[in-house]
Amino acid sequence: MKTRWWALAALCFAELLVMVDNTIVNVALPTLARDLDAGISGLQWIVDAYTLVFAGLLLTGGYLGDRFGHRRMLLTGIAGFAAVSVLAASSQTLGQLIAARAGLGLFAALVFPATLAIIVAVFVESKERAVAVGVWAATSGIAVAIGPVLGGWLLENFSWASVFWVNLPVAAIAVVAIVAVVPGTRPERVARFDLIGLLLSVVGLGLLTYSVIEGPHFGWADPRTIAGLLVAVGALGLFAWRELTIDHPILNIRLFANRHFATAAAMISVAFFALFGFIFLITQYFQAVKGYSPFEAGLRTLPFAIVMAVFSPVAMTLSQRFGPRPVVVAGAAFMSAGFGVVEVSSRTSGYWELIIWAMSLMAMGLAFISGPCTQVIMDALRPEQAGAGSAVNDTTRELGGTLGVAVLGSVLTSVYTAGVVDRLSALGLPRSITGLAEESVMAGVEVARNAPAVAGDQMLVAVQEVFVDGLHSAVWVAVAITAVAAIAAAYLLRGAPGERSPGGDTESASAPVDLALAHSTDGQRQDIRPVP
Repeated sequence: MKTRWWALAALCFAELLVMVDNTIVNVALPTLARDLDAGISGLQWIVDAYTLVFAGLLLTGGYLGDRFGHRRMLLTGIAGFAAVSVLAASSQTLGQLIAARAGLGLFAALVFPATLAIIVAVFVESKERAVAVGVWAATSGIAVAIGPVLGGWLLENFSWASVFWVNLPVAAIAVVAIVAVVPGTRPERVARFDLIGLLLSVVGLGLLTYSVIEGPHFGWADPRTIAGLLVAVGALGLFAWRELTIDHPILNIRLFANRHFATAAAMISVAFFALFGFIFLITQYFQAVKGYSPFEAGLRTLPFAIVMAVFSPVAMTLSQRFGPRPVVVAGAAFMSAGFGVVEVSSRTSGYWELIIWAMSLMAMGLAFISGPCTQVIMDALRPEQAGAGSAVNDTTRELGGTLGVAVLGSVLTSVYTAGVVDRLSALGLPRSITGLAEESVMAGVEVARNAPAVAGDQMLVAVQEVFVDGLHSAVWVAVAITAVAAIAAAYLLRGAPGERSPGGDTESASAPVDLALAHSTDGQRQDIRPVP
């Protein structure tokens, strides 16, 4: 095997390290709710503190890789990730754990864009690059699904801190492999860093996520929620305006003037919005409604990873043969259908009869979107833009995932908190009991299990049914978004590189001549065209 393929394996292993952390805590959420006294919003923050900082700093990570060398940033990120994992494992309070998760997101933002940038630099031949990018994209999706399995096994045998201690040996192996087989990259001459742009993006994304997560608790009409959303939109608008007007943008907004680039980025964001939101919901469903242990719950997400692994190379082959548009459209349709299947589920639905088919459709859809869209994004960039381009690609994933947990989790919370109080009050239970159950579904399950037998059974059924009602409401959002995305992709990806024309010929891999105008590092304007 040639050295570059060993390098791909090492880079995917490093990618696995940071992507697994997106979801490894999901099966630990019920345990964390008990041990750290966390409500639903607290659980959302345990997940989203990581993805929010990860997404907010990915552009910075890409810039630093371009400036100082991607392998150097990759190794720095892995070392910092391991160090902060120790702090996360040692957390004694909810606030400490959320802060540590944010720290993990910071160093993950150095690792993730470096992996794809090095792959693009190492694989110069187009067909080999397509295969390598497909493997990288598949690893991302598989890692997200593997997280609950690994986390469940660790929780079955150790404390919740083990989901962070496991990062240390994985990080050590990754460092050794990278030093051994991954080549260094030459630092690029880049413009000075746009600190104001970074701050505006972090404030905008942070306030948006905060307002969506806390909306069910403050109230959607509460001045704090409305003000937070308005300020977030204003900050993101200022960020876009600044990036369009300065000579050294942290994000070249003009890249999104290319229809194919913008659509591919949006489709990846939609896919990971649906994926992260679903895993946040389904791991709680498995434990609170079906009564599975953490490991049993994690194992039941494993088919997602298997289907993703099987269909990712199929998706890349089909995309090379027919172009990305039909593959991506089919992927969004598969995801929408998978969520649609969830809508007919109940608290008594069987895993093998229903749930596994919903997950398989979603996994197939993610495979059909992720690889082909990543290839479209990277084909639109010059090699010297690999760091920034991979950061844009990665940002769409993490931002979509962050909003998926925030939005779908908040829809669930709104329905659950309103419904559980009504159902339990109708059973004649006092406010002291309904208030405890209102905190989270696992809190409601614990209260029911500690109640006398008959009353406890009634409470448990009520809590589980209200949770399933909230699950259905949240999933309708995902059904609608993925269905609209399929329709949009069918229109907007027309003429994408590799698409077959009506006469049977393949379209040129080149995008329109003027993809965007940007400033070179010496201040002269230059055209940015895709790599042939």
